[in-house]
Amino acid sequence: MRAMLLDAPHQPLRLVELPIPQPQPEQVLIRVHACAVCRTDLHIVDGELTHPKLPLVPGHQIVGTIESMGTSVDKFYVGQRVGVPWLGHTCDRCRYCLSGRENLCDFAQFTGYNLDGGYAEYTVADHRFCFALDPSFPDLQAAPLLCGGLIGYRAYSMTGDADKIGFYGFGSAAHILIQLAHYQGRQVFAFTRSGDIAGQKFARQLGATWAGDSEILPPEPLDAAIIFAPVGKLVPTALRAVSKGGTVVCAGIHMSDIPSFPYEILWQERMLRSVANLTRKDGEEFLALAPKVPIRTAVTAFPLTQANQALNALRSGQIEGSAVLIID
Repeated sequence: MRAMLLDAPHQPLRLVELPIPQPQPEQVLIRVHACAVCRTDLHIVDGELTHPKLPLVPGHQIVGTIESMGTSVDKFYVGQRVGVPWLGHTCDRCRYCLSGRENLCDFAQFTGYNLDGGYAEYTVADHRFCFALDPSFPDLQAAPLLCGGLIGYRAYSMTGDADKIGFYGFGSAAHILIQLAHYQGRQVFAFTRSGDIAGQKFARQLGATWAGDSEILPPEPLDAAIIFAPVGKLVPTALRAVSKGGTVVCAGIHMSDIPSFPYEILWQERMLRSVANLTRKDGEEFLALAPKVPIRTAVTAFPLTQANQALNALRSGQIEGSAVLIID
């Protein structure tokens, strides 16, 4: 099979021929149709996430069909279309797994990081962490739901019953979650890179109440804010934008250092918290909601062999919505 391989951080991916993997008892072999490109992939390639399996096939927003199954698989059937997310395996025994917090599992393994992912024609995945996909979503449009959608949904859920929500960074996750917020009657205030007129226009087209530069305050106080951009200096900015009792959620797996800030912008019961990974419950809830909205993802497609170009486009802010690799 063809695959794009990362040999070491700070190096471009390399097109290689690899043996088609064989599924273990709990695994399914998946013929990959599409794999969305995530900012987490950039953090891995750029060496900001420091413990990947090397060499590595990246990619953790995988859509494909099951080609064969391990002897213990009882959940799917050959030919079924499934999605594979970031969370690829947990121990089911640690205190986090036993308390419904498998996203914090001490022994978790992650697709496209500890486990080979979807920048390839085939991959294997633990069937217990795969999701059946609604047929209303074509392959390219389904792929971004599996991280931008799922982990974005976990971050969105942490805003509680907030009515006015700020989205700092209007990329893949934000363009998905604004549709859910609009469906639920909430208002979204979109913050983009300074001078990103196209991004602000895109946010307004998707229903944003207001869109502007991330350095400025919104026209009215927010009930909550989600920071999708991996930019630590946005934390005090967002704290200043939320009202008393408001919540600021850091949604990324990596963020640059947060600068010091005065206690007064955290005082009055403002809350600052992070999101780590996802649970299968998050996935089930979000994938049941998505067709009801219905969520429509905007994608820019690249062939598998142009994975490096897709990563560079994402790095430079050239992608509106999500970048997706076409594998099959």
